[in-house]
Amino acid sequence: MNEYIQKEEAAEQEKAKKQPAKKSGKKLKANAFVQILNGDYLAKEFVVNNLPFVFFLLFLMLMLIGKGYYAKNLVKEIDTAQKQLDATSAEFVEAKAKLEEETRRSELVEQLGPRGLKETTNPAKVIRIKQKD
Repeated sequence: MNEYIQKEEAAEQEKAKKQPAKKSGKKLKANAFVQILNGDYLAKEFVVNNLPFVFFLLFLMLMLIGKGYYAKNLVKEIDTAQKQLDATSAEFVEAKAKLEEETRRSELVEQLGPRGLKETTNPAKVIRIKQKD
């Protein structure tokens, strides 16, 4: 039985010699980080071949940022217009109330009294003409 265990160990050692040593995950991550800092990553064929797509994505991001600023400006303009509308509506209601107050029948009688005009006491008569067909 000893021979069988020794054969298995020898086979495992041969497999280990044939396979290259695996790098640890930390070393790969560090290597990728160093490539980004050095700029080697930007010189790779994959990045160079997809440069138009990268520029397109940058353009889309700029458009998204511009849209945000435009929306913010639009909301500010809408708020300003709403405030102006509210102020104009308040002025209209005030002017309408003042006009109704000044054109009341009792007010008109008081204002026209010094001029010699008086309110009539006779009701208005309607004159109707009958037409012959």
